[in-house]
Amino acid sequence: MQIYWTKINKIIEETPEVKTYLLDCPEDYTWEEGSHIHLALEGFNAGDKPNRSLIRHMSISTLPHENSIGITTRIREQCSEFKSILRNMEIGHEVAIFKTHSNVPLKREDKNVYLLSSGVGLATFRPLVLDYFDRADNVNHIHSLNIDSSKDFLFTNIFESVPDKKFTSQFVDNRKEYYNEVKNLATDKAGLFYVVGSDEFLVENIEVLREQGIKPEQIMLDKHEHVLPEFLSIQSSI
Repeated sequence: MQIYWTKINKIIEETPEVKTYLLDCPEDYTWEEGSHIHLALEGFNAGDKPNRSLIRHMSISTLPHENSIGITTRIREQCSEFKSILRNMEIGHEVAIFKTHSNVPLKREDKNVYLLSSGVGLATFRPLVLDYFDRADNVNHIHSLNIDSSKDFLFTNIFESVPDKKFTSQFVDNRKEYYNEVKNLATDKAGLFYVVGSDEFLVENIEVLREQGIKPEQIMLDKHEHVLPEFLSIQSSI
């Protein structure tokens, strides 16, 4: 396993609780849309075993042509050791990155794509939307639906409806409105549904989608292949 040490080159305050850390790209380092990465802080590998409290699995919120690896995360007042250290880091500080992989690349199957996310989960979908804007081949339409109770919605300059590009975006701040809209979207029985958020959020969405007749193979999760059956075998209990 190759570990890259790289520097923070910019910190963007997206909302009062959400920051994007832009990291220098190591030479010859690349990734695809929907990728995640392991982000580690100084000291994580100082002992006999890795200190897992200093390592987090993070989505990459940028594309390679943006020339920075973007990590977008929510840091609340009460937070973990990892987030507390990250909050106090500055431009020029070093972090380690390794194990890059994409579970949710944009499928180009001449279908409508629905991006369902909660809060900062939208960061996973930012590169998919940018990739679609750059090349819309074999994608009929993309619709993004995000729920964020804070009402501090992310990336509103990108996630805004562009009818000419067959892209629509919707933000809601409550569960009732969100799940009513998921049911409406699921009337498209041939659509592809990407879901990003907490495990609880994934389970709730899968239950609603399955209840509406959406098949497991139409549901894309940002999870490793070996754990997908645990989620996608869920039957509706609603």
